[in-house]
Amino acid sequence: MIPKLNFVPSLDPEFLPAIAFNRHYCHAVKSAGHGVPLVLGLERENGLISHYETVVRVDADVETLRYVERIVKFLLWSRGGWKLHFGGPKSIGEFIRKTYSPRGARKFDGEMMSLAYGKKFQVVVTTAGKVPAHKESQIAAGGHLKGCRIGFDLGASDYKVSAVVDGEAIFTEETPWQPVLQADPAYHYHHLSAALHRAAAHLPRVDAIGGSSAGIIVDNEIRVASLLRAVPKKLFPQAAGIFKRIQREWNVPVVVMNDGDVTALAGALSLRQKGMLGIAMGSSEAAGFMDLQGRIPGWLNELAFAPVDYNPAAAADEWSGDRGVGALYFSQQAVNKLLPAAKISLPPKMGLPERLKEVQALMAAGDERAAKIYETIGVYFGYAIAQYADFYDFRHLLVLGRVTTGAGGDVILNQAREVLRREFPEVAKKINLHVPDEKNRRVGQAVAAASLPMARK
Repeated sequence: MIPKLNFVPSLDPEFLPAIAFNRHYCHAVKSAGHGVPLVLGLERENGLISHYETVVRVDADVETLRYVERIVKFLLWSRGGWKLHFGGPKSIGEFIRKTYSPRGARKFDGEMMSLAYGKKFQVVVTTAGKVPAHKESQIAAGGHLKGCRIGFDLGASDYKVSAVVDGEAIFTEETPWQPVLQADPAYHYHHLSAALHRAAAHLPRVDAIGGSSAGIIVDNEIRVASLLRAVPKKLFPQAAGIFKRIQREWNVPVVVMNDGDVTALAGALSLRQKGMLGIAMGSSEAAGFMDLQGRIPGWLNELAFAPVDYNPAAAADEWSGDRGVGALYFSQQAVNKLLPAAKISLPPKMGLPERLKEVQALMAAGDERAAKIYETIGVYFGYAIAQYADFYDFRHLLVLGRVTTGAGGDVILNQAREVLRREFPEVAKKINLHVPDEKNRRVGQAVAAASLPMARK
């Protein structure tokens, strides 16, 4: 039985933190002395392989299957991979293979990995000693600040663009849009193109363009993105190639990265520190990671799909169908999910950005119902930070995004710090939480994105 939590979110009393279940399971296995090694190797592009090691019971009991399946799910969306080398008990490995097969409960995840890496997802069941050796990439971060640059950040509810000269933004604009409802790729292209031209009007020249966007991006192409959810399959290649079209038209270096990776870069640039995990709480949850050597390993970091709550009755994500994943805990969706429990009623047709604004207004007016929403998200976040620390080696956590704007953001961070201090003191001592000032919190992504490409000499 999992020990009683010191913090129970008032609006979600059945919350079961992944970290609590995971640590309880591992402690029970080790204490009993019957554990066997489990080595998970996730193979990505160019033969890169990321390892994760733990211990499990030999028998495929319900608790073990739950533990392993959730760990696999977290690893797939945090590190990525088209092939999972499962080095452990065969019965458990076969369960994972079936679960992530085209007919399994996690077929969505397997299909997304196939789309992201261009190869059919597969699970290879082997022994711990036969999992291929660990091999990670060492991609240098951006940080190219000199010259006249344009940076953009594409979100689900708005996009931002900045004109940047030698690292300083001289023009910034934020524009609402609705990309997830648009089937015509021309909508996405024309919005971005027009924004770039508006920013360029404030510069004597354009040396480079850098971008941040939700979704999985490989070689300046969008492989998977909720922003393009409405685009039909036959038109998807046209939408996916928008950034390369921009590069041809502007004839300058263009680099676009996942918005989470740019969050980590923004933190590194502003704090001049390494070992950075960036979390953006916007229309969804975005994440990015820079290791202690200042390198970006090229992991997926799509924590919106990574499980943080093991409550079997937790809310289900509308896209993946899975329950308890990050998008419903650290985003505008999280705020919306908690409205009924907080007894806040809003018009059914009101969009998520507008719903968040209403909650922010209530919070500013001292409404206790709104405060409980932010307190609940803060409890979620405190437990999730400890969970993230089991998978990422970082010293600094940068928190961005519209959900953290205003007084509610302070409540989230203060509550998360208290959870860490009491429940996970070793994590609290190791990791520093950072929140940019109000100006950088809203536009820092676009400015950091502008530093991605190296300008031509």
